[in-house]
Amino acid sequence: MAEIVSPPPPLSGPMDGVADASGLPIAAPAPIAPPPVDEYSCETLYIQNLNEKIKPEVMKASLRGLFKVYGEVLDVVAHKNLRMRGQAFVSFKSADIAKNAMKEVQRFPLYSKPMQISFARTRSDAVVKVVDANHYPEHKAARDEHKKTTRYTNPLKSKFKAKRLASEVDGAAAAPAPKRPNVQMPDEYLPPNKILFLQNLPESVTKDQLMALFSQYPNLHEVRLIPTKKDIAFVEFADEGSAGVAKDALHNYKLDGENKIKITFARK
Repeated sequence: MAEIVSPPPPLSGPMDGVADASGLPIAAPAPIAPPPVDEYSCETLYIQNLNEKIKPEVMKASLRGLFKVYGEVLDVVAHKNLRMRGQAFVSFKSADIAKNAMKEVQRFPLYSKPMQISFARTRSDAVVKVVDANHYPEHKAARDEHKKTTRYTNPLKSKFKAKRLASEVDGAAAAPAPKRPNVQMPDEYLPPNKILFLQNLPESVTKDQLMALFSQYPNLHEVRLIPTKKDIAFVEFADEGSAGVAKDALHNYKLDGENKIKITFARK
């Protein structure tokens, strides 16, 4: 008759009855950890909590200028409709670039409001056109179909509609949002102004030199030097658009051949 063999003991510590050459018990091998799950990432960032008082075109230009230092920006999308106000999408050439940009810019106070950044749920049209052009027609068709089917069932739209109806019925005004701390915004992201603020000027600069430099651009109105601080000045144009053209053209211009002048919109 065959001898019945007892099952081996569980491998949950030193192996009972099993020793190495020195007589010490041999520990059971550690359990193998499961492979790490890749964190979701995407080439497009979804940005919330943007300042709704800033015009979409100005906001898009500001976002592009802020993010381009991390890599090529393929597209910036921002809408002024009620459902998408205060939100935007910024698309890059790769998910790695987007991931790094999100890490560096998360909570940055753009126009005095800290941005909330996450990855978009799907690739944008601009990204698909660049990285997967062969499948763009299918991608676009699927997106159009999705828009069509969710137009009347979109939960966000339903929420806005219900809130509006409730407000009309009750006549109740929405409670004011708590004031956020007033964070000083970097000069580079100030809203457009017809007055430009010049810094890092050579102390020997004259009003005539600045007039000659800025009169290359239309609608120049006035140049004002500060007698007590010779390295700054103000240049005023007839409108914001003309000021913006001159700012973009002359920012970092080496007036004395050495030092770059810094040009931003003046604070309002």
